[in-house]
Amino acid sequence: MLTLLKIRNLALVDELVWELGPGLIGVTGETGAGKSVIVGALKLVLGERAEKSLIRTGEETCSVEAVFELKDAADVNAVLEDGGLDPCDGEQLIIRRVIGQTANRQFINDSPVTLALLKRLGEHLVDLHGPHDHQSLLSVERQLSMLDAYAGAEKSVSGYRECYRAWREKAAELEEIRHAENASEQELDLLRYQLQEIDGANLKPEDEQDLEDRWRRASNASRLVEAAAAATAALNGEDGILERLTEVQRLVRDLEKLDPSIRERTASLETACLELQDLEGNLADYADELDINPAEAATLEERVNVIETLKRKYGPSLTDVLARRDAAAARLDTIENRGEKLETLERELVACRASLDTAGKSLGALRKKAAPKLAKEISSQLKDLGFKQSSFESPLRTLAEPGPQGLEAVEFQFGPNPGEPLLPLRQIASSGEISRVMLAVKSALADQDATPLMVFDEIDANVGGEVAKAVGRKMAALGTRHQVVAITHFPQVAAMSAHHFVVEKEVTAGRTRSRLYPVSGETRIQELVRMLGGGGEQARAMAASLLNP
Repeated sequence: MLTLLKIRNLALVDELVWELGPGLIGVTGETGAGKSVIVGALKLVLGERAEKSLIRTGEETCSVEAVFELKDAADVNAVLEDGGLDPCDGEQLIIRRVIGQTANRQFINDSPVTLALLKRLGEHLVDLHGPHDHQSLLSVERQLSMLDAYAGAEKSVSGYRECYRAWREKAAELEEIRHAENASEQELDLLRYQLQEIDGANLKPEDEQDLEDRWRRASNASRLVEAAAAATAALNGEDGILERLTEVQRLVRDLEKLDPSIRERTASLETACLELQDLEGNLADYADELDINPAEAATLEERVNVIETLKRKYGPSLTDVLARRDAAAARLDTIENRGEKLETLERELVACRASLDTAGKSLGALRKKAAPKLAKEISSQLKDLGFKQSSFESPLRTLAEPGPQGLEAVEFQFGPNPGEPLLPLRQIASSGEISRVMLAVKSALADQDATPLMVFDEIDANVGGEVAKAVGRKMAALGTRHQVVAITHFPQVAAMSAHHFVVEKEVTAGRTRSRLYPVSGETRIQELVRMLGGGGEQARAMAASLLNP
């Protein structure tokens, strides 16, 4: 769960440290107090793009830090390792975002990461829903995933996808073979020429650097000999460095006779003389080894030119040239032996399709068994949320061709009023209705949903009275299996929370800031009274009754 959220210089929040507990957490406050800042901070943790306009006026940066305690870090570690990061060595995961005037940065356990990786990780940590954040519920692909989760069909889905991938790859390979029948003689000639040209060069990438070094020495042999001879003469020629050092040695020996204590300071002279003598000998040997052979230089230059020509034609490196050679050889083999390959691939494709159909039927059987049960469970949840006479179905539709998700599709259908036809969820116009349907689906799938934190941002909008109370009960029930944060304007929902926090706006030293603090006891009753619209003892009694139904 999320145990700590730190916000600094984000919009109206100058500094906020929020420690969260388990269960349902209610967050209330007047409109404009800053409740949206909390949602915004969580969205930043989930990898949403940030604008510098979020930075509090007068500040250079803003930051958000979230600490998650993970009982099972397997999914999170898989994302981290895929992104090249170390897995969590404990149960704690720390995410930090820093938004600046010129650049934004994000960190996971103090390691810098990309925004894309943070977004992938966020999908395993938080499920956030606002009044208009129901795109995932409206997606037929997501609905099918929900049905599969309810059916416990994860292994069957994985097996089907492997069969589907193999079938598609085999079909693409067969299609390529069939296109090979249309290959022209011109293409065949080109492929044969490419193979002959590359093979004739007898390329060895590991020898390329040695070849270039040998060619460089051979082509510059005269200049190398001249430079080595000049350096040798400077060292050992008339009035050269070594001759002058001999005079220096004589003078130093005279100094040492007069003052033996100086020997520690002059000891390096002997070392320098020996090293310079070695250098002179090495340069002389190097000059003797340089063999000016114009024929060899020409041969090396020709070899280098061949390699550079191939690199210009087939790739920036010899590895690319050889890869091009392998591709040409494979294409030529496909064209020249297409008849035999065609028969083999057609048999393999039939076998792949048979495996796919078997896996698809097995998966479809699980879905057909689970679909009416899921629809019944969601209908029951909907009745608790005020849709007393509503209808909900999850009909399966057989696809004309196998799809990446199976042999069938599903689209949830909902009818809030008796006598009216059921419609797909995407055609429901009321945000209040779709919010409650989403809550019903989440409640039905609570045991299968592995996301540790659920955030509901005013999804109880456009409902009231007993329906709001039912929404609160449903969220509280979810809180027994997940950590749930509910940002709400309804006292019926806030009263159901295990922990209640209030967001309040205040003016200090001429600056407006938002603060968040927990309420309990009489302070909590006073907040519920405010939410009820204020009043005297009657409103207070009603608030108390909400806490003690």
